[in-house]
Amino acid sequence: MTSALSAKHFHNEEAAYEFLEAKVWPTGPVCPHCGGTERISKMEGKSTRIGAYKCYQCRMQFTVKVGTVFEASHVKLNIWLQAIALLTSSKKGMSSNQLHRILGVTLKTAWFMSHRIREAMNPIATAPMGGAGSIIETDETYFGDKELVTKRTKKGKSGHSGKRIVVALVERDGSARSIHVSKISKIEMSKIIAENINPQSRLHTDESRLYADALNFVAEHDAVYHTKGEYVRGNTHTNTVEGYFSIFKRGMKGIYQHCSEKHLQRYLAEFDFRYSNRQALGIDDASRADLAVKGIVGKRLTYRTIN
Repeated sequence: MTSALSAKHFHNEEAAYEFLEAKVWPTGPVCPHCGGTERISKMEGKSTRIGAYKCYQCRMQFTVKVGTVFEASHVKLNIWLQAIALLTSSKKGMSSNQLHRILGVTLKTAWFMSHRIREAMNPIATAPMGGAGSIIETDETYFGDKELVTKRTKKGKSGHSGKRIVVALVERDGSARSIHVSKISKIEMSKIIAENINPQSRLHTDESRLYADALNFVAEHDAVYHTKGEYVRGNTHTNTVEGYFSIFKRGMKGIYQHCSEKHLQRYLAEFDFRYSNRQALGIDDASRADLAVKGIVGKRLTYRTIN
């Protein structure tokens, strides 16, 4: 049995550069400064840094890391690739403490690396989900650092107080997209549906009044009534999106344990990425890591920006 981390680019920095260049520059080197593809030479010499090129159009030097989440990092590139493989293959995530122990980097470095990798997992542009015949399940959840806190209203109904709100949209047998919102209302939910779901899709939700206007934005809207003990009616259910939330909450509570609210959307992007590129869709660990590597371009993230 061969280890998933046995490939040469995980253990040799020169091989790591060659691997990354093949992913980022499939047709050859591209200068990140002027965009040129001609008159580019690889720099040679014992004192030359690994993977260095020079563009003779703009006279600038560069490596494949420029303009990516790896830029200006002193961590060896093969260590970066190990971190990507670990974070993309762990279903519920991997803590900075665990990365710190496995990779042999400082805890601060591991934390920063994991956030840069999450940024690579986050798509720059997203098209509306679904289409004709597709079923999108939508639900919202409330969670925080403590156990769920509810308060009783004068009418005796339960409500959520002081909890972080996440809305998730999951295409059945497809991808997931989750959004952190500061507050939720029927208007806000309608906006999320309109911006993220193809109007030809079918929408399945629970009976919440948040979805009262959903039919204005999709072809069909069916709901199950949890308050009446109904969870499945024919093929109408929200079990898929609730399964997504189950993975997300187990990861946030069991692996990460604490996440400040300003970083929550980046963690959501991580869980969306793994769910949307899961084994059930024919994407194995190696392919998933390759997809994350392809997402590194144009997403420079500095420590000052993230902290």
